[in-house]
Amino acid sequence: MRERIAKLTKRTADAAEAEAERFIVWDSALKGFGLRVEASGTKTFLVRYRIAGRKRFVAIGRFGPLTPEQARGLAQEMLASVRRGHDPADERRKERAALSVADLASRFLTEHVGAKRKMSTAVHYRSLIECYLLPKHGSRKAYDFTRADLARLHLSLQDRPYQANRLLAVVASMYSFGERHGLVPEGCSPASRIERFPEARRERFLSTAELARLGEAFREFESDGRFGAGIAALRLLLFTGARLREILHLRWEYVDIERGLLLLPDSKTGRKAITLNAPALAVLQSLERMGLFVIPGANAEVPRADLKKPWTAVIEAASLPGLRIHDLRHSFASVGAGAGLGLPIVGKLLGHTQASTTQRYAHLDADPIRRAADAIGATIAAALDGRNGATVTPLRGTR
Repeated sequence: MRERIAKLTKRTADAAEAEAERFIVWDSALKGFGLRVEASGTKTFLVRYRIAGRKRFVAIGRFGPLTPEQARGLAQEMLASVRRGHDPADERRKERAALSVADLASRFLTEHVGAKRKMSTAVHYRSLIECYLLPKHGSRKAYDFTRADLARLHLSLQDRPYQANRLLAVVASMYSFGERHGLVPEGCSPASRIERFPEARRERFLSTAELARLGEAFREFESDGRFGAGIAALRLLLFTGARLREILHLRWEYVDIERGLLLLPDSKTGRKAITLNAPALAVLQSLERMGLFVIPGANAEVPRADLKKPWTAVIEAASLPGLRIHDLRHSFASVGAGAGLGLPIVGKLLGHTQASTTQRYAHLDADPIRRAADAIGATIAAALDGRNGATVTPLRGTR
């Protein structure tokens, strides 16, 4: 294997292009610190040292997730450990041998997801791991959890293709984290090359008749007070087009009644302002302030976890089987698009940061061309029927 010497910087690492055989670029500033470039193009930082007369190599992590500066800092710590008589390669081998899938998942959720992802993402990741991965494979050694094992688990969830595919993505991220931190050997991710299930995009829009049935169900449960603020939360979701967590985690301090706004400091797309219409304002003004949150949980200082009970009862009473809470957001958008408000305005109301996200409602958009065609058709039809108000003006230059 060929070797080179150069100061390892981002420019050096970017310029180290793959060749027919792998090679190593050793850092000229820190002895024993290098970058291994595989024929496949994979670039991995590593440390070389001697202990008890034997030469050892330990991978630090891949270039990209790790910068040369970060890798150099880790290399310095590892080499300092060698000078104190420790053998990082042997310690890592023992740690890998002892680490279970549950251990890896715990560190992934704490050190990566909890520290670097939004709370809603962290909750989703934890739910997938605890519901599907750990019950069957939590006690397995992390390095011994194979592609075949994960493929069987994925297949067992074929009736829930979205969940199955998200689980693959989470496991892939978990093992990538493990590789970067030396918790599992490089290239041992069980999630590679497993074919995902096709996911048919499901967009359900409520018709006028369905909205009427939904409203009747709302009034039925509001009259007996069975679900408390749960029905108010569902009304807010429908009137604002907000996401579920944006309403369940809504604090009174984010509500600006005077200006008619919900000022969210954080959402799926970052800081966000939701414009309140009159029905949404009426719902908020009807609610009693019982703590920090607009929709309180059993503990007034904790947000409500979900709306499963009131939602199940509502869709049963309204004869709307299979309707999802997220379909309220789609229905909000469909009404706006169908009213000719224009997709940019609808996207702004929904908090979309990319115009392409709103394009799913393009087929509902009553754009100017459609409105013009409808107006012309209505005028011609009225003239044919002999109705008043049908004015046909001759064009200049015509006979």
